[in-house]
Amino acid sequence: MARLAGRKILITGGASGIGKATAALFRQEGAAVAVLDRAGDARDGVFVTVDVADAASVQQAVRTAEAALGGLDGVVNAAGIFSAAGLADTTAELFSRTLAVNLMGTFLVVQAAAPILLAGGTGTIVNIGSGVGIVPTGPGSTAYVASKGGVIAMTKALAMELAPTVRVNVVCPGSVETPMTAGFLRNAAGEVDPAVAARYALRRPASADEIAAAILFLTSAESSFVTGVTLPVDGGRTFH
Repeated sequence: MARLAGRKILITGGASGIGKATAALFRQEGAAVAVLDRAGDARDGVFVTVDVADAASVQQAVRTAEAALGGLDGVVNAAGIFSAAGLADTTAELFSRTLAVNLMGTFLVVQAAAPILLAGGTGTIVNIGSGVGIVPTGPGSTAYVASKGGVIAMTKALAMELAPTVRVNVVCPGSVETPMTAGFLRNAAGEVDPAVAARYALRRPASADEIAAAILFLTSAESSFVTGVTLPVDGGRTFH
């Protein structure tokens, strides 16, 4: 039985990486999906162009997605950008842009979608944080860590504010094989960097499909008594 039969889900960042894998899995599970991204196409369903850091763009995109799907009862915030820069190399512009996409973007999408979800009488929101937002791996990624830590804290506040009608949770991946991480997960021979693998109890990065499965759990009725949870899906990195 399809776990998302009849559900209407909006996914930001759904044209690549974790968002793309989530959109494909959700369709397999019976959901109608609207993908919101900066670039993509509608070959797999509804696609809406959006800049998640721009409030007007988000408001218009959410309205368009709702109209195309005939409603909305779930959101996945998978849009994001990454920088490995540390303190000295993080310009004010880089810091602002990273928080604008990762943190402000998540906020703007939730703010636009929440009235629709509340009016529908039920709903789910799954935000994408990061394991480094819980425990950083080491020096660097200053802006990225700050943005994902903010997503984790904001999720808890949203879960309180939107309960009991809408459940809000955050998935925190470790290293995941996506286009965004292709430059540092593997060496020139195509092997996983031993320094990366050593951080994980399972000694490897995740696939995007493995993260999508966790997002599916938090979107489906299987997690009906779960809200405000920070779920590490990180191969044991945050306890290892």
